[in-house]
This record gives sequence, C-alpha cells and structure tokens, in this order.
Amino acid sequence: MKNKTTLFLVQAAMIAAIYVVLTMVFAPISYGEVQVRISEALTVLPFFTGAAIPGLFVGCLLANILGGCILPDIIFGSIATLIGAVFSYMLRKNRYLVPVPPIVSNTIIVPFVLRYGYGIELPIPMMMLTVGIGEVISCGVIGLLLLFALERYGSKIFLSGQA
Repeated sequence: MKNKTTLFLVQAAMIAAIYVVLTMVFAPISYGEVQVRISEALTVLPFFTGAAIPGLFVGCLLANILGGCILPDIIFGSIATLIGAVFSYMLRKNRYLVPVPPIVSNTIIVPFVLRYGYGIELPIPMMMLTVGIGEVISCGVIGLLLLFALERYGSKIFLSGQA
C-alpha cells in the first residue's frame, strides 16, 4: 500500500512540475484574454492515472501564483483545471472525450475571471470564444497528440498508477 501512495504522490508532483515549467516557458501565450496554455495539453493525463488530478490542480495553482495572477485567477483558474481533470478522469473510457471537460470548464470560467478580476472590457462571449479556441488547440489538438503518443508506453511510464 505504501508503494502505491508513494507512486501516486511522485506522479502528481511530476505532473505539477511539468505543468509549471511548460506554463512559464510559454508565458507570453499562457496568460490573458487570448491564450494558448500549452501546459493544458497535460489535462489528458487523467486517462492514464488519477494522480494527474491533484498534479494538474497544484501545477495550475503554482503557475498562476508564479505568473503573477490575481487571487481570483489563482483560485478560479485552478478550479477550472481541477474540474476539467476530474471529469477527464471520469471519461477516460473514451480517449476522444478526455480533452472535452477542460475545454468546457476553462471556456466557461476563465472569461468571468478576465472580466470581473482583471476588468477586461471585451464581451464575455468573445472571451469565451478566444479562451475556447486556445483550449481546443492546447487540450483538443496537442493534448490528444500527447495522449496518442503516450498510449503506447503509458502503462510503463505511469506504472499502473490508476489509483
């Protein structure tokens, strides 16, 4: 039992670290009303392991803190990623549906943070469109490519970490 807990924590920590690094490396396109957060491609990882759920949440939380985001963005942006990760895990039986929850949760939540947190005056539907397009690119395209690439080796990489 101890080994499974350790494995779960290590996987979650590694996913969080990779999320932070990807967000910071691609910082110019990771924040704002028009964003393609490359790290959101990792939201397909609940397909392989439940450890991705806390890993993605903590990674997003840390990336938002380190990126200088305001408190509502730190909280609600991270919750959007958490919601996406939880529902991706629940849909893991169909690999094509795994990217849908983070796309939907971020498309709905982030524009409200941009409007009421940052005071961006663009219409919310316009920001839903821009954030949604960015999420489709990062989760739907890059994420699915990542999922297909890892699918062949996922059982070795994640060591049956379906905890």
